[in-house]
Amino acid sequence: MVVMDWEGFAERMATMARDLLAQESVEATLERITESAMDLVEGCDAAGILVLHGRRVETLAPTDGLVVRSDRLQERLGEGPCFDAARRLGGERVFRIKDFSQPEEYWPDYVGQARDLGIGSMMGFLLYTEHENLGALNVYSRRPAAFTKASETAGWLLASHAAVAFSSARTADQLQQAVETRHTIGEAMGILMERLKITEDDAFALMRRVSQERNVKLRDIARQICESGGIDG
Repeated sequence: MVVMDWEGFAERMATMARDLLAQESVEATLERITESAMDLVEGCDAAGILVLHGRRVETLAPTDGLVVRSDRLQERLGEGPCFDAARRLGGERVFRIKDFSQPEEYWPDYVGQARDLGIGSMMGFLLYTEHENLGALNVYSRRPAAFTKASETAGWLLASHAAVAFSSARTADQLQQAVETRHTIGEAMGILMERLKITEDDAFALMRRVSQERNVKLRDIARQICESGGIDG
């Protein structure tokens, strides 16, 4: 019987948590999350993050093509543990298939076809904060019954830290985009004011009218003005 070194695990988890918050982009944060799953979850051969857009599945930071193939299969079938974890179906936070060589009651079609992909066992963990559901962290093994209770505990703890880091990184990215957009719009207004000898309000009204007429976002109109020095057409 293998005894979990919980003291050593706690130290690695603390290091990982600090490292996640130190990443400089959403993409880097997500990649660090799935890399950490490979390191911290005993039995994990591959990991990825699944995000749902309606019934469309997006795979983020996969460590192996197996993750992408599994997500596509779940999207096509409309069933699977990762799919349900991302939807928080039934209020569950952890979904698990212990052994893909055995019949599965909840996701029979998925299990039957995922077995052919080389999946032996898997777990899905909901990524959530107090205010939002972010998707699911999914870990895979090519061996049946590879995940222990300690593996599940490690995955759940990782998912808890990962959700906070993911949400923080996404918020920071959105704020940065908002600042950049505001700067671009201001620069474009200045160009129009100088070239057309119009007021600030008139410059903004012109940009907004063109945006509505062309069904193009205001920031894209502003970017075009900054790059070309005016409004084309």
